Amino acid sequence: MSKKPLNSLLSVDYATPTEDCITERRRQVALPITGALQNAIFNSANFSSIATDAKGVIQIFNVGAECMLGYTAAEVMNKITPADISDPQEVIARAKALSLELGTPITPGFEALVFKASRGIEDIYELTYFRKDGSRFPAVVSVTALRDAQDAIIGYLLIGTDNTARKQVEAEQKKLNQRLRDQQFYTRSLIESNIDAIITTDPCGIITDINKQMEALTDCTRDELIGTPFKNYFTDPDRAEAAIKLVLSEKKVTNYELTARTRDGKKTVVSYNATVFYDQDRTLQGVFAAARDITESKRLDQELQETNVALKNAKFVAEKANLAKSNFLSSMSHELRSPLNAILGFAQLMDTDSPPATPSQKESIDQILHAGWYLLELINEILDLAVIESGKLLLSEESVSLAEVMLECQAMIGPQGKKHGIKLTFPQFDNSYFVRADRTRLKQVLINLLSNAIKYNQPEGTVIVDCAATPERTRISIRDTGAGLPLEKLTQLFQPFNRLGQENSAEEGTGIGLVMSKRLVELMGGVIGVESTVGMGSVFWFELASDTEPYLSMEGEDAAALAEPHVLRGTRLHTLLYVEDNPANLKLVEQIIARYPDIRLMSAVNGNSGIEIARSSQPNVILMDINLPGINGFEALKILHLDPTTTHIPVIAISANAIPLDVERGMKAGFFRYITKPIRVNEFMEALDLALEFAREHSDDDT
Repeated sequence: MSKKPLNSLLSVDYATPTEDCITERRRQVALPITGALQNAIFNSANFSSIATDAKGVIQIFNVGAECMLGYTAAEVMNKITPADISDPQEVIARAKALSLELGTPITPGFEALVFKASRGIEDIYELTYFRKDGSRFPAVVSVTALRDAQDAIIGYLLIGTDNTARKQVEAEQKKLNQRLRDQQFYTRSLIESNIDAIITTDPCGIITDINKQMEALTDCTRDELIGTPFKNYFTDPDRAEAAIKLVLSEKKVTNYELTARTRDGKKTVVSYNATVFYDQDRTLQGVFAAARDITESKRLDQELQETNVALKNAKFVAEKANLAKSNFLSSMSHELRSPLNAILGFAQLMDTDSPPATPSQKESIDQILHAGWYLLELINEILDLAVIESGKLLLSEESVSLAEVMLECQAMIGPQGKKHGIKLTFPQFDNSYFVRADRTRLKQVLINLLSNAIKYNQPEGTVIVDCAATPERTRISIRDTGAGLPLEKLTQLFQPFNRLGQENSAEEGTGIGLVMSKRLVELMGGVIGVESTVGMGSVFWFELASDTEPYLSMEGEDAAALAEPHVLRGTRLHTLLYVEDNPANLKLVEQIIARYPDIRLMSAVNGNSGIEIARSSQPNVILMDINLPGINGFEALKILHLDPTTTHIPVIAISANAIPLDVERGMKAGFFRYITKPIRVNEFMEALDLALEFAREHSDDDT
């Protein structure tokens, strides 16, 4: 306001207001409004307003400050500075920072809080305030210097807002950003650590991302690959482009073969596996693909195919050689047996000729006979081994009584033991021991082991046969008192033609028996072994699966059929021949036939004797076991069919070989029916009735 003379101020023009009067009136009208605004500002609880004098002592402490800091205005006004309610460490740090920034020393304390404002520099900073209760909170503080009419600083105004919420938001955002970075790093690590080349493309087949393996596969950098067509890096671009189109249409592609190519022409066969991927709105983004190097796999596959071809050829050659060997052995058997038959026949005639031969002639004849019989044994064992190794040996596994087999073996081997002065001890069976085995082959194994125990024993020695059984396995042991075998010879056992140094001994042998025994035991599902001590003797043992005593099926109609007594089939007496080497099986059939007075049962224990009985007795029906000592059931059937005197007799097979292939083979061979063991009475009698009816009809036709 310009200064005027006092008289001018006293003179008043009541007609027209002066300029000063108008201004004064406006000021008086504005004062209430300004006062209301000031009150609203200073009483606002949303921000703190702290005004100080020039030295920093608090002069104004508004309602917002009271709410934020927990002090009343009376507690702080004219008593403390804002520095007293601020974090001292932050105040010290601010003083150091400002000193460096402005190039002048600044004292920690209130000066550090208002120094910039005192120099007319806008100053807004973050600071931690202490509440009265000792708690802390972050605040954003704006500092302004208060000046009088002469522009001298008369105080400072510090306006603060609680920054806790924003800090929390920033902290959460920081965490989210860190999680995002971690997730991106993790995802990238997964992609880079993959052994496959990883590629992503857009729907048009343009590469959008790759991993290091793709760089190695193409010999191109990441920057060179991204933004270029996927198809450019393969020997067949059209096929590569088709791969992208295929996965876009099918949503997934697996094992699609491509050949990658580097800049210098190196080629790598890869297996391409891909799928499409979308964003969170299910909008198609492109193709995610993995290409695995299968060059080595392809090479191995090729080698495997070549190896398989070589194996097939080798197998064919081996089978052909095996067949040739079998044919050769069969032929040689016939060729050797014919002259051998003459040699043995004439030698026996000479041995019984009259007048008798001279002592020297007798000695020569004995040598001829001895060598001839030994040669025949050798031929038979070689042929048996050839049949076993060719896989053509037929086994008829069934429940076999050890007591019966032991008695038969004892009778067969007893004379050999007496001849060598060896005492034989066989087990006394209080309980019935049954094993799952082929009866004929079981006897063959036992006779072979017993024969060896006698031949390689010491004079006046002993052989002890023992048997031990569990519900699962049964072990048969043959212990001798011979010289025993050292460890190095034990490892050579069960080798063909290896007699372990006994070639020049007085005891004859072929070196085949133990090999055959091992093969037969294993074919019957068992194991064989030996324990030996030099000077003490040896124990040869083998184990087979334990079995139960053979039984008749007695269920339903079978039990009723067996219970019917005195069933007559007309007035004619029917004759039935059963060719069977297992006494237990023979007993079962005897139990059945005993119910039928019009049937007479005859029996034979091997194929040859069965053929002879059939020729002489002309039975109505023949029951034939398949696996017989000497010739088997198939060979016996063939002889019977070729003989005019027996060709009309129906032959029913009874065998433990019960798989469908066995039954089919038996029917094709010409058996009238094929009955499997264990025998079911109803099935057995039905087959027998049909066979008797067949025999009657053919007998009527003949008459």
